[in-house]
Amino acid sequence: MTTKHVHAIVIGAGMAGIAMGVSLRKAGINDFVILEKGDDVGGVWHWNHYPGLTCDVPSHLYQYSFAPKPDWSRLFATGPEIQRYHRAVAEDFGLMPHVETNAEVVSAVYSDGGWDVETATSQKYRTDFLISATGVLHHPAIPDIDGLESFDGPVVHTARWDDDLVTDGKRIAVIGTGSTGVQVVSALQSGAAQVTHFTRTPQWILWGPMDVQQPKIVGSVLGRVPFANKLLYRGLLEGSGILADITTRKTWRRTVAQNAARVQLLRVRNRQLRRKLTPDYEPFCKRQVVSGAYYTAVQQRNVELVDTGIERVTENSIVTADGRDRKFDIIVLATGFQAHNYMRPMNLVGRDGLTIDDAWAKGPRGYRMTAIPGFPNFFTLLGPNSPTGSVSLQFTAELTSRYIIQIMKRFRRGEFTAIEPTQEAADEFNDEVREAIGPTIWNTGGCNSWYQNEDGTIDLWPWDRKTMAKMLSTPDDRHYHFTR
Repeated sequence: MTTKHVHAIVIGAGMAGIAMGVSLRKAGINDFVILEKGDDVGGVWHWNHYPGLTCDVPSHLYQYSFAPKPDWSRLFATGPEIQRYHRAVAEDFGLMPHVETNAEVVSAVYSDGGWDVETATSQKYRTDFLISATGVLHHPAIPDIDGLESFDGPVVHTARWDDDLVTDGKRIAVIGTGSTGVQVVSALQSGAAQVTHFTRTPQWILWGPMDVQQPKIVGSVLGRVPFANKLLYRGLLEGSGILADITTRKTWRRTVAQNAARVQLLRVRNRQLRRKLTPDYEPFCKRQVVSGAYYTAVQQRNVELVDTGIERVTENSIVTADGRDRKFDIIVLATGFQAHNYMRPMNLVGRDGLTIDDAWAKGPRGYRMTAIPGFPNFFTLLGPNSPTGSVSLQFTAELTSRYIIQIMKRFRRGEFTAIEPTQEAADEFNDEVREAIGPTIWNTGGCNSWYQNEDGTIDLWPWDRKTMAKMLSTPDDRHYHFTR
């Protein structure tokens, strides 16, 4: 098979990959491909389509600044609608001719000033720039439960949902307590014979109008008055800064928000059930769950909350540590993702044979979310320390893609042949992150979460949006090593 030569390769056609593709097109760079392992664009919104899937960010904020959508159907959009939006953006901005689906990258090796890339179908590429837009929520985490493989009925992870699965009238076990578990239980409760929610640790839940429809008149007005639509987006973006304030600083806003979460528990009338639902850590320590339906669903007669640990799974049941044996027809794994894999498990090899596993032996590290020492002409969107819990990811992806474009333009002008961040600059950034993480709720709230690396460090952005914009406005040459 022949090797295709392109100027840039983007790995992943999810939200970040689409943002990068649009930035490339706007910069007049058309010699690129976007390699997507799935059969459509959309990333997490392509892979996830379980019952009840709803974004926990308001619709008019969860969009690109360059592609406003005035006619969202709900205040908080469903997964399928977000997937259609991403597909429409990719089509409207001319990205689809650049997208190659079913093209999982399995190897990327740097040599002689460029990258040799290979997909699972043995297609080979040679490229000047390699840009990873793989995101963090794409490798399902499967719990290590004794006997799980022996269960006779369907065992389905929410990120690989079977749309033909019949749940009405069934006895369903849901394992996992994050946003996904909350949404699945809320969605399946009304039709199932029995839903049993296995909760290793409970979650704080904030009420939100997740099912409220957007009045059609709102979409009509925003569509006819683009300035109003832009103003709404900017207002929501500025207003979302309160989340960074709540999570990174101990202020009165954090106190108010935390008390709001505690008050929500009063909706659960049964005291014993309320105790089971009460976490032993502070609100916002984990990714905050937003729901308007879960506390109602969990109090219904056909729902049971189980906080006793699972001992084993049999061919038709789950046995808990107290010896109780419960029969089920279906097991749903709402157990999240291996959030710190990023581009792994691909064989990524940088300068002088440095592998990504060796570079990240102590956990994912990088320079300002965008680059890694030892990996020339390689950049990441939503890489290590991305603001998964505090700043708009669309804003972050757009900002980072524009930053990368500045570097690529200089390459095209012949200013250098290779660029990578210095180890000193990366170390300085990570030291700053470690210090800034100290007073954040993620560090002081007393919980274990998927934000934490294996060594306990917090893999998040510890500052606000304005600090991010300042850091990623213009590349600082002092922080890079150039090959000229």
